[in-house]
Amino acid sequence: MGKQEPKKNFLTLIFGRTAIILLLLLIQAAAAIIYIYWLREYAAFVYSIMLILSFPMVIIILNDKTEPTFQLAWLTLMVISPVFGALFYAYVKISIGTKMINRRLERIIYETRSHLGQEQDVEESLEADNPLVARFSDYMFDYAGYPIYRNTEATYFPLGDYAFEEIKKQLQTAKDFIFLEFFIIKKGRMWGEVLEILEQKVKEGVEVRLIYDGTCAFSLLPHNYPKIMEQKGIRCKVFSPIRPALSTYQNNRDHRKIIVVDGKVAFTGGINLADEYINEEVRFGHWKDTAVMIRGDAVKSFTQMFLQVWDITEKKLDDFARYSVPDPDKQPKDTDGYVLPYSDSPLDKERVGEEVYLNMIHTSSRYVHIMTPYLVLDYEMVDTLKHAAKKGIDVKIIMPHIPDKWYAFLVAKTYYEELITAGVDIYEYTPGFVHAKVFVADDVKASVGTVNLDFRSLYLHFECGVYLYKNAAIADVEEDFQRTLRSCQKITVQDCRKLAWYKKIIGKVLRIIAPLM
Repeated sequence: MGKQEPKKNFLTLIFGRTAIILLLLLIQAAAAIIYIYWLREYAAFVYSIMLILSFPMVIIILNDKTEPTFQLAWLTLMVISPVFGALFYAYVKISIGTKMINRRLERIIYETRSHLGQEQDVEESLEADNPLVARFSDYMFDYAGYPIYRNTEATYFPLGDYAFEEIKKQLQTAKDFIFLEFFIIKKGRMWGEVLEILEQKVKEGVEVRLIYDGTCAFSLLPHNYPKIMEQKGIRCKVFSPIRPALSTYQNNRDHRKIIVVDGKVAFTGGINLADEYINEEVRFGHWKDTAVMIRGDAVKSFTQMFLQVWDITEKKLDDFARYSVPDPDKQPKDTDGYVLPYSDSPLDKERVGEEVYLNMIHTSSRYVHIMTPYLVLDYEMVDTLKHAAKKGIDVKIIMPHIPDKWYAFLVAKTYYEELITAGVDIYEYTPGFVHAKVFVADDVKASVGTVNLDFRSLYLHFECGVYLYKNAAIADVEEDFQRTLRSCQKITVQDCRKLAWYKKIIGKVLRIIAPLM
């Protein structure tokens, strides 16, 4: 049997679902090329018509209420290829499938908003403590729909390895329900041990639900995996399955990582359910990732986040109140400070994830320390980071030294010299890859979640995180940053200039179209 395994893998590769989807996409692309070739006799006429139509397209782009970097990318594409640029822009903007999801999600949020009210005593306490943070909290509640809480304990994990042990421990305590939502699930030790616990909990009568992003079904899991889970008693859904059709519907991925246990404990952070996140599998050197566990009142927000996405494909909404049960064992502590879980949708015109980061930079007085796997920034973020450094704020960014995506790394390096010259310190984690998405400022504010500093996370993906203010865990976040810094090399302007000329060119070209990648 062992000798037949390579043949089996080869046949799976050739005739598997991933290969079929790629083949069908290539057929569609080939059909488009053939159609264009068929129209070659009318090329001058068609080109003239598209040139005429591209002019109003440019007007529409310039007046579109979007990030200027996106406008520049679209206009560049229109200049290079007016016909393709105009057609592609129209195709993206129509987005019928995406608009249907947005309407459904908006209705769910509207109908369930009453379950997430802002407690007045918490609001008044925050106003007395720090009016600036209170204004930010008001924005998050009014426009993102998430309140700020007290009576919530936060525990920070500086490695996925440590978070994994606590996740298993908390899953084993479940009595009523477990919700899991992840971008990536891959077979291996991590998912195997979690799944074993889930199966046992199902036998004990615990309700278990699982959501994973459709990119898993494309290459990591069988297309019928939800049925396999259902047979084990686990309710399972795939968010936006990859289908063999060219569609912008598949551009908005569920990048969130959420675990909720009994409405009492919740986890989020950078880690997915795959072995590289706990350094069981080595892919890009040592994998530096982070997570946060919260216990107390704020878990209610994560419970609602999960159910809102789950109910997108449901005819009847869940009873949200049933799953939002206060934890009677959690007693308020002065060190709990304030905790604000948040979610960011690419469909609602609010850049919640970026607003969290910008607010922390704008309101810092001493330092802002950042860990991120990617650095693909819009103009506002670049200007804000530079302005903070020029004011004397200690701005430090830790990036990977061994990247997982070479093209994203080359784009990131195009920002290095500009930021360093302005006073921003950039470091690379020499043991391997940083996948953490962490901001910490002035020993009093921190954010831990799923939001990368790139266009996909900030504009195109569903994301989530936890904003902490005066919580005891903030000290642990900063301590981890300083400890990680000792394993990094500082990047200088000279280092930037030593980069091979062709890599500089590739990076600068990719930077122009980065918003469309």
